[in-house]
Amino acid sequence: MNDFKAAYGPAALVTGASSGIGKSFATLLAARGMDLVVVARRSQRLNELAAGLTKAHGVKVAICQSDLAEVGATQKILDATLSIDVGLVISNAGFGLKGSFDSGDPKTLGNMLMVNCNTPMMLARGFIPRLRARKRGGLIFTSSVEGLMGMPYSAAYGATKAFINSLGEALWGELTPDGIHVLTLCPGATDTEAARLQGIDPGTLKNVMSPDEVAARSLENLENGPVYIPSEHYKAVFDRLLSMPRRDALTATARSLKN
Repeated sequence: MNDFKAAYGPAALVTGASSGIGKSFATLLAARGMDLVVVARRSQRLNELAAGLTKAHGVKVAICQSDLAEVGATQKILDATLSIDVGLVISNAGFGLKGSFDSGDPKTLGNMLMVNCNTPMMLARGFIPRLRARKRGGLIFTSSVEGLMGMPYSAAYGATKAFINSLGEALWGELTPDGIHVLTLCPGATDTEAARLQGIDPGTLKNVMSPDEVAARSLENLENGPVYIPSEHYKAVFDRLLSMPRRDALTATARSLKN
């Protein structure tokens, strides 16, 4: 625990910290003695989270309420952390959209591109010089197994996560020699609020992981980038799909996901 804080402390930034995997990351890091900067849209949830973590673990928790779909969101976060020694950046916030591509609401698609792609990219651009100056630290991107190949009926969401996978792999190559660990996390089915907002009942799915388990395994494997799939089931599924001719893989996936 002390080794983790020495490598990545004293503070960590977590976006999307008000629920799901982000909340689990924040809770687990506080238990390791890390101070936190937690970011999300819902300030009441952030206040409740901060108060609980400070009471339970005696850590400092700074709150940055921000809608990451807005153009100025990244700069707001960078400005809010100027005086905080952030050694671990967890770019976790994101959301999805299921269904046929042409049924997607244009505004929602645009917001998804901002939250899932632009904000993680610009946060990395803003924090990497700070991590280089420290000569140690880490960067975690929360992606998805749906970014490992084109995903019918999740086309735009899968494409945003493919962007994150590519970005994370490239930054792993650039930053590893500088002592900065980069991990692109690709969960499979996870029991989160985000899944329910997409109309998915995790209770109907098999091999669903808890957000605590996903976050814990990710922190344990932070040095084992560039890409990490915490679910053995989904790793096996996508190993099989990616070994197939792409046309066959896409046809089979489309057939299985079509309502």
